Amino acid sequence: MVRLLSTERSDDELVRATLAGEREAFDVLVERYQGKIYNVALGITGRPEDALDVTQNAFLNAYDHLDRFDDSYRFFSWIYRIGLNEALRLIRDRRESSLPDMDLPSPSAGPETTMRGREAGRAIREELLELSPDLRAVIVLRHFHGLSYAEMAEVVGVPEKTVKSRLFSARRELRTRLTHRGLAPGE
Repeated sequence: MVRLLSTERSDDELVRATLAGEREAFDVLVERYQGKIYNVALGITGRPEDALDVTQNAFLNAYDHLDRFDDSYRFFSWIYRIGLNEALRLIRDRRESSLPDMDLPSPSAGPETTMRGREAGRAIREELLELSPDLRAVIVLRHFHGLSYAEMAEVVGVPEKTVKSRLFSARRELRTRLTHRGLAPGE
């Protein structure tokens, strides 16, 4: 029987192989998901150095607790949840952070449009940071990472209805905050 290359194996196969002592199998999982975990962490913490720490801690925790992984769930959701929890723990501990730069101007934009875009991006970052970590998490997962409601529910560990409710509340609060700054239409 020909053994599949590590990169051709499913997550479940890689988890089983890691548990059986095949260290390089976990390396493939890290390669597969480290960028996504880093991006979620960056969206939550706002700091590249914190996002790196969160990503590393998430994979260390996953490796240490891989025997507890419930294979009725997807590895993707499990590692996302670990990364999200690490990022939320970090910002709760620090109570200070900023979001990544979201105000990249269009190459064809004029100077005035570019300046307004930067100001709006800065205001959105500032107001997003004022949201509670739970509300900020659903905004980041949905709007920065494009997760579906079902994926978000799996990652955050709450029912899909709760995710929808949190997202509605987060959007409403963000809109209210931006309206007070004169940057969003009133309700």
